[in-house]
Amino acid sequence: MPDIKLGSLFDGIGVFPLAASRCGIRPVWASEIEKAPISITKRHFPDMAHLGDITKVDGGKIPPVHIITFGSPCQNLSLIGNRSGLAGAKSSLFYQAFRIIQEMRDATDNLYPAIAVWENVMGAFSTNDRMDFRAVLSAFSDTEVPMPPSGRWGNAGMVRGGTPDVCWRLMDAQYWAGTRRLARRQRIFVVADFGGRRAADILFKPRPVLPLPPPCGEGGRAAAEGDRTASFETGRQIPVIHPFQCFRMRGAAKRQEETAFRNSFGLPTDPFPTLLASDVTPFAFWYEGDPEGGCIRFLTETESERLMGLPEGWTKYGADGVEIRPLQRYKALGNAIALLVPITLWPGFMRCWLTGPERRNEPCLKLI
Repeated sequence: MPDIKLGSLFDGIGVFPLAASRCGIRPVWASEIEKAPISITKRHFPDMAHLGDITKVDGGKIPPVHIITFGSPCQNLSLIGNRSGLAGAKSSLFYQAFRIIQEMRDATDNLYPAIAVWENVMGAFSTNDRMDFRAVLSAFSDTEVPMPPSGRWGNAGMVRGGTPDVCWRLMDAQYWAGTRRLARRQRIFVVADFGGRRAADILFKPRPVLPLPPPCGEGGRAAAEGDRTASFETGRQIPVIHPFQCFRMRGAAKRQEETAFRNSFGLPTDPFPTLLASDVTPFAFWYEGDPEGGCIRFLTETESERLMGLPEGWTKYGADGVEIRPLQRYKALGNAIALLVPITLWPGFMRCWLTGPERRNEPCLKLI
């Protein structure tokens, strides 16, 4: 097995390194500025170097890696943000990440990184009259990418011609966990292969994923799987959960739309809404047959970790063993990546890497 190395920009709480390490890829360094996420990541990856502020990192002077991952700030791209796009103060840091990639490739005779992975919110498809995503693809493919004939970006696509090879795909975490549901989390993943034609095989080809970590910690009992049965069959009460669609709820209340407001309360079969860094989503909870005895409450930090597919207690302690404050844990989890999605990418990369890059000379640009 080759020693494949990964670098993580805008690292957060180390989900990209965690996914990589589970697939035999070695995290080497990370860049992050928030104190609590750095401390959490140092606890789990004590041998990984921390580079600090991305604007002060020189890609030509840091250890070269095979893969660079980055989920650049989404505040200016999100549908609930200010929608200023890549021109915004936060989301414009995308270009800093791309600068580091270019500096590393220039310093290594275009050998490293071989693969780059960018993750961001679905709103990146539409900011600035859909021109921001065009700018992202143009930066990766090193060519001027035209708009699709429809004028809209599809949920999956490819830019092929010359180097690098670029593919994108909208992925929702709720569909990647099998019997255990994760929170809904629609995110764009862009894979760029600088050394061949492997991006589509990494991003599009279906493959089995590694199992989720146990939902409970040491000494705990695992959550029940499968369909729920009536309480008279189990001999105990069955909990009922209705997650609130808070963004939809606020909009309906503002517009005074009663039906939409009622629908925002969700159904027991709905996935839990996307976890946010700025807010904790409430939900209604009661036991079957006793709705009047129920309550409205918020997620615990542990429940938030489970909904992101993370091991229980992943954000509980920092590197010094001191507990992380609840608000910092909620914020870090709301900014994080659901674990199962990047785990699906690495096996494809490992297989492609072992078989070698597929090199072709294709002079034309294909936008699918």
